[in-house]
Order: sequence, then structure tokens, then C-alpha cells
Amino acid sequence: MDSHAPAPVSDASLTLDYLLRRMRQKPDFPALAESVSRVQALSQADHESLARVCDEILKDLAFTQKLLRLVNAARYRHAGADPVSTVSRAVMLMGLGGVRNVALSMALVDHMPDKAHARHLRAGFLKAVMAGAVARELCPEVRWAEEAFLAGLMRHLGRLLVAYYLPEDEAQVQQRWEMAQQAALAVGDAAPSLETVARQVLGVSFDDLGVAVGEQWGLAPGLLARMKAPAGAWPTHRLQHEDATLSWLASLGDGVADALMEAEPAERGQALQALERQAAVALGLKPDAVSQAAHVARSHLKDMLEALDLEVAPDEPAHRLVESYYVDEPNPEVGQRVDPAALGLVEPVRAEPMPAHDPMACLQQGLQDAASMLVGDCKLQDVLQVVLETLLRAFECQRVVFCLRDARTGALVGRVALGHEAEALKGWFQVPLSAQGPLHLMSAACLKGVDTLIQDARQPQLQDRLPLWFRERIGAPTFLLLPLTMNRGGQKVVMGLIYADKAEAGSLQPTPAELGLVNALRNQAIMAFQQLAGRSGA
Repeated sequence: MDSHAPAPVSDASLTLDYLLRRMRQKPDFPALAESVSRVQALSQADHESLARVCDEILKDLAFTQKLLRLVNAARYRHAGADPVSTVSRAVMLMGLGGVRNVALSMALVDHMPDKAHARHLRAGFLKAVMAGAVARELCPEVRWAEEAFLAGLMRHLGRLLVAYYLPEDEAQVQQRWEMAQQAALAVGDAAPSLETVARQVLGVSFDDLGVAVGEQWGLAPGLLARMKAPAGAWPTHRLQHEDATLSWLASLGDGVADALMEAEPAERGQALQALERQAAVALGLKPDAVSQAAHVARSHLKDMLEALDLEVAPDEPAHRLVESYYVDEPNPEVGQRVDPAALGLVEPVRAEPMPAHDPMACLQQGLQDAASMLVGDCKLQDVLQVVLETLLRAFECQRVVFCLRDARTGALVGRVALGHEAEALKGWFQVPLSAQGPLHLMSAACLKGVDTLIQDARQPQLQDRLPLWFRERIGAPTFLLLPLTMNRGGQKVVMGLIYADKAEAGSLQPTPAELGLVNALRNQAIMAFQQLAGRSGA
């Protein structure tokens, strides 16, 4: 035999390759892959900086608005608290794992626009979110909670993709499965699983297809393993290992979502209780834990529906997932109806909608965010992040850069940046503070401590006053300079510089009232410097 002959390829592999080729031919499948890969890249490492994560989010205005609407829901805000208006604060409240999960959920639905089978797609997506939310609520370890949500959500990836990109195939699987269930019920046999029928029709199971796509997207190996349902019955011992716990949690979340969508109203309570009995030992569940988790998950699902501007009609199957009565109070006895307040069904206080493109409102909310951070034990860079993001969003800037004084050279150098190509360009910012020799415009503004707004930098008389690196590398036609100064030893010392620009000359025109708030924002950054100096004894 030829030792170099290729290994035989299985029918399942051929089928999988064929299905993947068909999906790649759809114009929005590559866009979905790119979106998911970006989300994974920005959030899978705990050491990613807040600035990097926020910068990635801010590149997508639609996602930014949805994220802010969601973070202002009751889950993240206490009643009476100020609305969150910056992505920086949203990431701090939700954590990287929470932002990643929201981003992945939104990526899946945003790349599945309305089609003839939109109701069916919406039901599949919301069922996946409900499964993930239930898994998160029932997770025995807080540190695994966001991973539990992700496991529950992505367990549905294969079927979601087939339903969207290969609807005829998915419909055939569903039809054969229903027929197999009826036939098995008629003779008293066990019905085949949906995965078994999918393998018969497609040549590959939904789970295997989801894992194959996940591998192409660069999903973590641990998550890929959890995307396949564990075989066999529920363990009869308490689970300890993370991977096993999360895999079974995803299965439990899937079962709860199935019960809420498929069981008749009079049978849902018993269905949830049966699931709880099966999983109680393995997950250490307390009595009524599953029904309570279903209630909380319903609330989270409604928050996401609002953030995504999705409406579910009462006659849609997915509406059962957000019905208050049957989720939160299943099968009440006659005359034993529980008061809604006792069940926590009173609708939470929600934040007012964020005003669109209102510089004053954005500046005011950003100022509140920065001020609230200064009350606690905050990091200087986090306060700067909020200040920069507020300016970026308030004036719809092209980029915003913060320059910090270098202790070795005494010059101001770019340190934190947001906006279009800002991260790559910030290294070019070099503003000397020596008064010897001719000064360019930026150095002069900083040494004099004067806020400077340039409406059209292309004017010949201004070009000679701009540094060469700015003309060659940045080239913004309009920009704002905000020096940061502190008193040290009775003298004013320039500590930093905030730079903001726009791509069109004359487009950056803040009003006097807006400039007053900009000055207050800059003062928050100076106070953060002062707090840092006080803690370090400098």
C-alpha cells in the first residue's frame, strides 16, 4: 500500500464541507463570522484594557446604543440611580464576559434580518437566549456564570445557522422529527432525538455543525466542547469540574426553554419541576430554583428585546418565553393566586431613552459618570476613558487622544486614544514643552494653558504653525486642544493634553454652554490626577 495515500474522508465530513460551502455563499455569513471573531478577540483575555474594549464597541454606533439601553435596564441599575451614558461605565458594570455575551447575542440576531420565516428564526434565537439566561442563573459558581450563559446560547448555534441559511433542510428535519415522535408515541417506543434526525437528513448533527463553524470562528476549545450535549442520563453525584458543570447547565437551560415554549400552559409547572428533580443532585439545586431562574431569565430576555427593538406578537410561539403568568407563577391552585409583588413581577424602573445626538445630554451624563467614579477607588485611566468617550460621542468626533507628560523627556506623548485609527496614530503625538526656540501651535497652547479650537487647519497661515508629524500623519481639518494643568510648588505644570478632531472643516462648533461642560469634564480628569498624586505622596 502507498503510505502517502490520503486518509479516507467520511460521508459526514463531505456533508459538513458541503453545508459550510453553501453557507459561505450567502453574503451575510462572512460578515457574521467577522463580527463574532471580533467579539471573541476583544473579550476573551482578562488583560485586555478597558480602552481597547471600549474602542472596539464604539466603532459600531448601533451596538453602542443597544448596549447602553440594555445596561440601563434594572439588572444593572438600582432604582433611582443615574442612567449610564458611556460604554466605559457599561463595561465596568457588566464586565468583559457580560459585554461579550451581549455582543454575541446581538451579532446573531443582527445578521439574521427579516425573511419569510422570520417568526421561526426569532423563536429559535429567543429560545437560545432563554436557555443561556437560565443556565447563568442556576450556575453554582459566580465566576462561571457568564460562561454558563455562553454555553447555553451557543448550544443552539448549529440549528440557528441551518434555520437561517438552509431553511428547507431545517424544515425537513423538523417535519421528520415530528413524524418520528408521533410514530413512537403510537407504538409506545422511545422517539429519536432531534440530533439523530438531523444527522439522518443532513449527514451531520446540528451540534457537530455548530462546533465546526465555531472552530472556524476561533471559539475557545472549552466552549466548543460545551456546544455538544453530554450523552446519557443526569449524573447522580454533585458535579465539581467546570466543564462538566457548564455542559449540563446548558442542557438544563435548553430543557427549561423547551418546556416554556412547547408544554401546554397547564403542564409547564410540572415540566419545570421534573427538570429540577433530574438536575437537583448534580447541580445542588434548592427547591423551586428552576422556576425562580425562569422568572429572572424572562426579565433579562424582555430587557434584551427592548434593547434590540424586537417585538414578539402574542400569537408567536416565542411569546410564551416572556409571558409573566405562566413563567413566574406556573399552575397556581384555584384560589391560591400569588400576589405579583410577592413574586417580584412589578415592572422595574427603567432609564429614560438616551437622547440621540444631543451633545448637552451626553456631556451631562458623562460628567455624572466621571464624578461618580471619583467618589470610589477608581483608576486614573478609567476616568480618562470616560472623559474621552464622552467627548467622542457628544461631538461625534473622528478621534480623541489623551497625551501625558513623559517624565524622561518632559514632552506630552499620546497614551490613550479612541476613534478612527486613533490607536495606531496616538504614537505620533509628541508635544514638546520647552520654551526654547520657536513653538508650534500645540506646544504654545499647552504652555499658555489656553483651550484652542481650530476650525480650518488647512489655512496657509496655520499650516506653518502645525508640527510636521501632524500635517503628514493626522491631517485633521478641525480640532480642539484642552491642556490639563496642576499646581505644584506654587507653579502651574502641564500634566496632559486632550485632543479631539473631526473630518470636516468647521464641523466642530461647541456652544458656550457645551464648552462649560467640556471644561467641567476636563476638571474631572485633573481631579483624578490630584487623587493619584495624593495616594502616591507625590
